[in-house]
Amino acid sequence: MIKILFIGDIVGKSARNCIKHYLSSCRSEYDFILANGENAVSGAGMTYPVLKELYSFGIDAVSMGNHTFSKKEILHFIDSEKNLLRPANYPSKVPGFGYTILKKDQKKLLFINLMGRVYMNMLTLDSPFTAFDKILTEVKKDIRAVVIDFHAEATSEKGAMAYYADGKVSAVIGTHTHVQTADERILEKGTAFITDVGMTGPCEGVIGVKKEIIIEKFTLQMPKHNQLSKGANIFNAVSLDIDEQTGRALDIRRINILYEDTL
Repeated sequence: MIKILFIGDIVGKSARNCIKHYLSSCRSEYDFILANGENAVSGAGMTYPVLKELYSFGIDAVSMGNHTFSKKEILHFIDSEKNLLRPANYPSKVPGFGYTILKKDQKKLLFINLMGRVYMNMLTLDSPFTAFDKILTEVKKDIRAVVIDFHAEATSEKGAMAYYADGKVSAVIGTHTHVQTADERILEKGTAFITDVGMTGPCEGVIGVKKEIIIEKFTLQMPKHNQLSKGANIFNAVSLDIDEQTGRALDIRRINILYEDTL
């Protein structure tokens, strides 16, 4: 059996502190630890020091999304970090990797990052379904365990991807909306699915941002710089058990932990 932990969208430094605290006592329980890190640096983007920090906690691979290039310095290292993924359905000339193959103790995992197109304002994205088919044709081969981070806004698009991939991959994990959904399940052909794994980070605002800023945006329709909220943090993740021989999901469990004190 392959045991996997997938950590929901990491939002800022307080989220990174939560992850460090959580993994300090349970890292050894998992064969692979995955996380979405597109908001890991001040709520948008990734830098090299923060990526290395996440690796030091025990995270094996980090997926991204629509904020992949929010920090321009990522262009200096994204082509050399094979376990830092940007969505595979970005145009082919975009730098970086859309998938990675992780190996540990004779166990293998194919980790794929895809992004939805509905309500995402990413006009040049290729079809995530076509990109998925291409990767499986070119790469999967003898790898049984496959996890997709599907970074998307529309629940219908996430559900469609899960059913499209059912029986072809071990799990489709939805990210992006920062709100954990209570619909984790294993589909008919053996693929685990959750519409959104949620977020790890400050939970007293609106999806990680100070509530006053978001309220002002909605009421005045004026642009305003986002600032992360303070106070309590939430740790959202899912734990997956995968049959090593078949790649079918055996179990998917939500993790939702409130850290009331700043770590």
